[in-house]
Amino acid sequence: MHDEKVVVKGMVALEMLGYYDDRKNSQDYPLGPLKLVYGNRGNYVTVAQKFGNGRFGRQFARHYKAVAGLPVRRFKAPAWLPGIDFSDHLNYWQFGYSAVLLTDTAFYRNKSYHEPTDTLDRLDLRRLGPAIDAVLAVVRAR
Repeated sequence: MHDEKVVVKGMVALEMLGYYDDRKNSQDYPLGPLKLVYGNRGNYVTVAQKFGNGRFGRQFARHYKAVAGLPVRRFKAPAWLPGIDFSDHLNYWQFGYSAVLLTDTAFYRNKSYHEPTDTLDRLDLRRLGPAIDAVLAVVRAR
């Protein structure tokens, strides 16, 4: 894409969607004080992007939040913060493309992440469906 000069409006990486936990203190963060801003319950979807990543992320997050039908948090941070670049969107950043990560925050929430206990029955398909439907709705509207 980059070598062929393909125009890319932006990229959305879907990473670890579907695990939700409504209990108090079920959500962790790379920095403890973030709990004060984003809450302590792992019951939302995060649209994460790095600072200086262009307006694609802001526009995607705004439209996604409007259609998702579930709690959505927008998280903007420096690229050095652990977790902000833990997916395929990093490769797009390296070529100057705007890209976001749509996630349930993986190991910051799901303590079985990449463990033998990380099984399908731990996912909340009732909330996963609307999370994915919202991605399709936003992409189709663009």
